[in-house]
Amino acid sequence: MSKLTHFQDGKPRMVDVSEKAATLRTATAEATVALQPEAVEALRAGGVGKGDPLSVAQLAGILAAKKTGELIPLCHPLPITSADVELRFLPEEARVHITATVKTKAETGVEMEALTACAIAALTVYDMLKAASKGLEITNLRLLHKAGGKSGEWKRGQ
Repeated sequence: MSKLTHFQDGKPRMVDVSEKAATLRTATAEATVALQPEAVEALRAGGVGKGDPLSVAQLAGILAAKKTGELIPLCHPLPITSADVELRFLPEEARVHITATVKTKAETGVEMEALTACAIAALTVYDMLKAASKGLEITNLRLLHKAGGKSGEWKRGQ
């Protein structure tokens, strides 16, 4: 079993990465927002009174990636070099699929930034569409891929 790095002597700590080399690191995550028929119709109609839910959620996801170090207590604040958040409305499946890929050149990875981008984008879709239906469901928030650093590359399913 791997040793948990965010605890020392039973107390939480921010991991010291000062001796690690800054390398290119990337991570991709995904999430899904399952829609009720009323929310599908609202998206088909071009949005809601607040604006276009998918555009607003895309911006929220990008901002979330940049703010992850402020939101999650033991995450390092990182110089994000790229944050690509995509939302695909799939009306035939009654869902919005969200992916986020984040990059940095730093001493630690951006898995949490990619996951946070997806989570906040999904929450924003919910917020924008809750007037149409409160029965929306956020599911499948998960890391798909990470690369860089000492641990190298990891892909879901490998």
